[in-house]
Formats: sequence, C-alpha cells, structure tokens
Amino acid sequence: MKLYNTFSQKKEIFTPINSGEVLIYSCGPTVYNYIHIGNARPICVFDVLRRYLEYLNYNVKFVQNFTDIDDKIIKKAQENNTDYKSISEKYIEEYKKDARGLNIKPATIHPKATENIKEIINIIEDLIKKEFAYVLKNGDVYFRTRKFENYGNLSHQSVDELQSGARININDSKEDFLDFALWKSAKPGEPYWESPWGKGRPGWHIECSAMAQKYLSSTIDIHCGGQDLIFPHHENEIAQSECSTGQKFANYWLHNGYININNTKMSKSLNNFFTVREISEIHGYEPIRYFLISSHYRTPINFSEEIIIQCKNSLERLYKFKENIEFMLENSINNTQENEFDISKYKQKFLEALDDDLNTADAISVIFELVKDVNTNILSTNKFCKSDIISIKNFFEESTNILGILYNNKNNINNNLNKNEMEELIKSREQARKDKNWKLADEIRDKLKLLNITIEDTPNGTKFVYNK
Repeated sequence: MKLYNTFSQKKEIFTPINSGEVLIYSCGPTVYNYIHIGNARPICVFDVLRRYLEYLNYNVKFVQNFTDIDDKIIKKAQENNTDYKSISEKYIEEYKKDARGLNIKPATIHPKATENIKEIINIIEDLIKKEFAYVLKNGDVYFRTRKFENYGNLSHQSVDELQSGARININDSKEDFLDFALWKSAKPGEPYWESPWGKGRPGWHIECSAMAQKYLSSTIDIHCGGQDLIFPHHENEIAQSECSTGQKFANYWLHNGYININNTKMSKSLNNFFTVREISEIHGYEPIRYFLISSHYRTPINFSEEIIIQCKNSLERLYKFKENIEFMLENSINNTQENEFDISKYKQKFLEALDDDLNTADAISVIFELVKDVNTNILSTNKFCKSDIISIKNFFEESTNILGILYNNKNNINNNLNKNEMEELIKSREQARKDKNWKLADEIRDKLKLLNITIEDTPNGTKFVYNK
C-alpha cells in the first residue's frame, strides 16, 4: 500500500512501526457548533482508511480528539448565558449523532482536551526547561518557533516565507511574532485550570501533542486531517512534540483537499456554509458520505444540490443491485450453468485502487463496472451459476463495507408489516394471478403501494422493494 506523505510530497510504501499494528491520530472537531460539510470530509475519508487497514488485518488504534475548550466555545457559552462545558458536551453529542448517520466507526479513544490538562502542563514544563518555551509576566507561555530548526518542513516553507506571509499579531511581549501560545492566562470570567504559571488554559496546538503521546506513542504511524491544518496547526504539533521527546512525531502525514460550494470557496462571510445536519435533513446522511468519498481524497471537490442528488441516484442503483442479487439467491433454482464469471479480476482492481493512496474514486468505479457486467451477462439473461452469485454477493458486500456505504437496511419492518406478512401477501397475489382473479391481484398490489412497497414480477418469481 502506498500513501501520499505531505511531508515528503510523494507516495511512499506504508510500513508501520510495529508489525500488524497501526497508530493513527486524527484531529477532531472543536465542539461549539454542528459539523459542516468540510469537517465531514476528513472524518469520512479517514474512516475508509481505517476500515481498509483493518480489512488488511492490521490492529488499528485510532485516536480522534475533541477540542472542548477554546475561544469559540467560550464565546458561544457567553452568548447563550451558560458555561463552556454545557456547550462542549451538547455539541459532542451532536457530533456523535452526525457521525453515526455518516456510518463512522467510533474512535478507539475520543479524548478531550480538558481531561488531559496534567499531560499538557508536563510537556510545557519540559519545553520551558529545554528553553524551547518561555513564560510572560501575565502567565502566557509561548513556543520559540525559530529555535526548532525544522520548522516549516511540513508546509514546505522557510521561516522567512512564513514571516512574510504571517498575520501581524500585536503582542509586544512575545520574543518573535512567529511564536505560538502553549498556555493562555485566564481573562476575567473565563474558565481556567491551575498551572505553575497561574490560572489559565491550554493553547490549541499543544492538546494534540499531549493526547497523541499519551494514548498512542511518542512516534505514531499516521497523522491525518484537513489541508487547512497543515499550517500552522500540524506544523506546530511537530515542533512542540519533537522538541519535547527528541523523536520523530509521525511517519506519514495525510491531508484531504478543500470543498467548494457551487464552485465557490466555502465561507461563512459568503453565506454558503452548510452543516451536515442541514443537508441530512433534506437528503439523508448516506449520500453525503458517498459524495465525500467519491473523489480522490486529496483533490478539491465541489458540493451542490445537483451533485448530492446524483449521489442519491448512484446509491439507489447499488441498492437495486444488492436486492437483485439477494433475490436471485433466495429464489434460485437448480441450473446446469458452469462457473464462468471471474470475480477475482474485480477484487484485484478494487484492492489496487485502495493500495494506490486510498483511491476511493477508482474503487467505486470498479464496483459499478461489476454491477454493469453482472446486469448485462447474468441478471438480464437469467443464466447463472449459484456459486458465481455467492462470490459476487460476498465481494460486493466486502467492498461496500470497506467504503462504509450501503449501511441502510431497506428491508426493515415497514408500517407494521413484517417480512413474513409481506411474503404471504405476495403468495396470495401470485395465486390470484394464476386464478386470473385480476381484481384481487390489483388490490393486493395497490395495498403494498400504499405501504411504499413496489413489487416486481421476474422470471424467478415476484420480488418486493421498499422505497425510500
């Protein structure tokens, strides 16, 4: 398997630190609002990465944090006349709801920044002792950016380039305006924790270094997140982590591309900012996941109403194929067809796509190639070998599970009518058709239609499909 490493700017063969185990840290949300469509892309993409590594029999330890103390959280709490914890806990639960809707596997560990204050303080003390950090009179602690010689290697910019492009931060007390905060002294009315430098709270970047070290290791296999995190967040993580431990922080850095809205960069100021919850209430969650993995994760993608509808149609086609295959197995008759369908070539192409820097776009294309070929050569002709259908079904389920799609069971109990009752109605309709009692047959069909169920007559019998 090859992965594109942002650090080296090339695809590299993935070799874990420990055989059979993969340590992954993925930056999680700052919990002050519902996640937006941009937040959801890394969540879905790196969920596929995890699923694929587990399919390859790796024991994956996947850590995704919650930033539960931050300027935005404090501001939201003040606006709502409540405390920071009420805000963060509320939106952690809202995140979990959206994650379940998107079929995201829960992280091995979901640590919170506020649960790791001791570990954060320990790292900062170590950095001060090694003179990589310094304390201001007001209790703020800053990292000496220029003291870390490799600063800028992840974003591939020199310190001089970063200086010329940096925003001016008016703080005469800092030694250098490129220095970043490790600890922030508490302002009146703000939440705080006790520290050797006074009452305050951690800076944003330090929490990830502390949690990656505590829950994974000083050196991890993969660190991932959105492209917007490369600088300064991930650059700062590397600096503070490696200066503290003296070891390489992460071997592979993976970053997904941006999302545009109707061909325009997503921005709150342009009012083209959509949350996952808003979109799901109209179109459901699964089309969102499908959309986010339907392109290669490093390429920018464009979101629009038209595109999400296309994704819904693609999923409908896959669900239809799944139902047809299951129906053929349930209603298959003895046949003399010999094994002719070679499922191995599809599986090989599917795995090759994911081995090539997690190319989910090509992997999905392989699945649709399979659907087309099976529909043309087997389902439409009704000539098949049962063992072929079984192998097709197994691969189809295996591949869609890796991608995390087709997780909505359309054959659930619907309107208090269970599967056994459904089959009895269909048998009654088939008997009515044999008896040429067309009126009764039509009445049964219409009753099913009212329950949002479509019946189809095929050479192998009558099948039913639950409509969305």
